[in-house]
Amino acid sequence: MKLILLALIAFVCLGCYQVERNCSDFKTGHFYSEITIDGELFKSEFNRTDNLQIETYNNKTDSSEVRWINDCEAIFHTINPKNRIESKDIHLKILTTTDSSYTFEYSYVGEHKKQKGLAIKTR
Repeated sequence: MKLILLALIAFVCLGCYQVERNCSDFKTGHFYSEITIDGELFKSEFNRTDNLQIETYNNKTDSSEVRWINDCEAIFHTINPKNRIESKDIHLKILTTTDSSYTFEYSYVGEHKKQKGLAIKTR
């Protein structure tokens, strides 16, 4: 009986645990990002304002409009897409935060395959 009661208390305590996210701290700033896709590491740097993100990857600069759905989710729309893939909007969701970084998942809007990454605020 005691074992069942302890298991129930542990389940209730762990089931109520929520990760605290301070997403608004990461809406603007300068960031460094790492994403692993199929075992390959991709690195980029970007500056984000309230409604614009300018990213540099492989010495290529790309700009996107940013529309925040809530403090932890945003939609990115490439300003001058060069092909059909770049014209697809990207949905980003911040999963966890620390004082200087956040983990996120993202996907093309309407697609279920999600990728995860880490962004570190540098300024």
